[in-house]
Amino acid sequence: MSDLLECLLQALPPIARITGGYATLTDKDGVRIRTVDSQGQEVQTLEGRIFHLAEQASLSGSVSVGPSQITEGAEAWSLPIGEYVLAASNFERLKCEQELEESLKKALPFIARVAGGEAVLFNEEGRRVASVGSDGQTNVNYLGKVSIAAQQAIKSQRPVIGESISGMGAVAVRIPITKKFGFGFNNEQGVRRQQKLIEEVKKFQYARYNFTDIIGSSEAIEKVKSRAAFVAKGVSSIIISGETGTGKELFSQSIHNASDRRSKPFIAINCGALPESLIESVFFGYEEGAFTGAKKQGSPGAFEQANGGTIFLDEISEMDFNLQSKLLRVLQEREVTRIGGSKPLRVDVRVIASTNRDLVEMINTGTFRNDLYYRLNVVELKVPSLQQRVEDIPVLVKVFINEFNNLLGKFVTGISDQAVCRLCRYQWPGNIRQLKNCIEYIMNMVSINESTIEVSHLPQDMQNIIPQSKHLHHQGTLAEAVATVERQSIIRALQQTDGSKKDAAKLLSVSTTTLWRKMVELGIETNISIK
Repeated sequence: MSDLLECLLQALPPIARITGGYATLTDKDGVRIRTVDSQGQEVQTLEGRIFHLAEQASLSGSVSVGPSQITEGAEAWSLPIGEYVLAASNFERLKCEQELEESLKKALPFIARVAGGEAVLFNEEGRRVASVGSDGQTNVNYLGKVSIAAQQAIKSQRPVIGESISGMGAVAVRIPITKKFGFGFNNEQGVRRQQKLIEEVKKFQYARYNFTDIIGSSEAIEKVKSRAAFVAKGVSSIIISGETGTGKELFSQSIHNASDRRSKPFIAINCGALPESLIESVFFGYEEGAFTGAKKQGSPGAFEQANGGTIFLDEISEMDFNLQSKLLRVLQEREVTRIGGSKPLRVDVRVIASTNRDLVEMINTGTFRNDLYYRLNVVELKVPSLQQRVEDIPVLVKVFINEFNNLLGKFVTGISDQAVCRLCRYQWPGNIRQLKNCIEYIMNMVSINESTIEVSHLPQDMQNIIPQSKHLHHQGTLAEAVATVERQSIIRALQQTDGSKKDAAKLLSVSTTTLWRKMVELGIETNISIK
């Protein structure tokens, strides 16, 4: 074996490894003497076969470049050296790339689901060769579409981020894998959820409720309703405070519908439900191009939408401290500037805010601006808790039973005195919202052939409540004597009026509401009818 032949044979393994394919040594006629793969292993099945590209290089006496004879799409080169021809191809590297591309194609549904949008595979032209939505289904409509950003990613061999061509407002990332293909994904589903969240937070474009929809005739609730109706005709800002579930939004809508702005928009924004990154754009709107994903032509904010009407800022206490100063400026200047804009827009909006927290305490701890508080708190309405209007519980129960009769297909016509007493003596930390949920639970416990709610249908913690009449002996002597007299007087009055509470109240010279409260306190049967 000549020294040249031995040297060339020794060079085959490193050439194959570096080239990423087969390295071959042929004679001057292109007949393969030895072929090795990228791992340095000899491929004996190719020995003696003619490599035409090597034969061509031998005849021309110069380097030849052309397609591989083994794998379509692979490239090869041949270099004549004396009586021999040294050749190599990149077919193993190409095979690896093809396997990687196929693996990525299979992974697209998982990438789409995790990213929350479309996942695509694109070629060197930036053309989609595979497209899958977040539901795992192929997006046929987007196959073959060309993305300029994908072209740039392939050309620069760097990831490119920009606007998605398939999802309005969505952001897409294009990542080159090789010089021939890459993959990308967008957050289309996330943007849709974000938009849906915004729409949910803007709960109403109009006010549905009036003061007549606020159930109850207790002194506590009537006092607030009367004051709210009185200030509704004005234009001043209002803060409605009260525990969670007391009906603060009902009051805000009722005020709007009782005002001169009733024919104008009512926009409700839950300040505690929006993420900090979104709330400013929701409040003030934005111009086209203000940020990545911004809609073309921009979008009006809540204050613009509420122009001429009322904006209800629910849970104002949850508003970010930095945003509070911007809100204060809007209230002072009566104008709003969109994000990315420079021209202020005049707005005529009445602001009603609500809170279930002590704003004065928040001011003292530095979490709420005192100047914003005084700007909002021109009029304050304090909605009483259910414990402060316990005499309204029976009528609320009646309304909720009727509502769930229709919803659940039940035929409940009444509730026992013992069950009412326990409901009235419960603390109700969640107020009316909790009471309504409780009645829904109770209605589900009532069988189709039962018409009356009994103590056994109540949640267990309410069943264990002992009516107050059984506790009278624990009170002081004077209190016990007064309670005994009151109880006897009420029972006697009810007997004389055949159970009519209205007539009994007249006989006792008290309001029907006061009579109700006393009956509950003293454990006197109420005989509520739901007819």
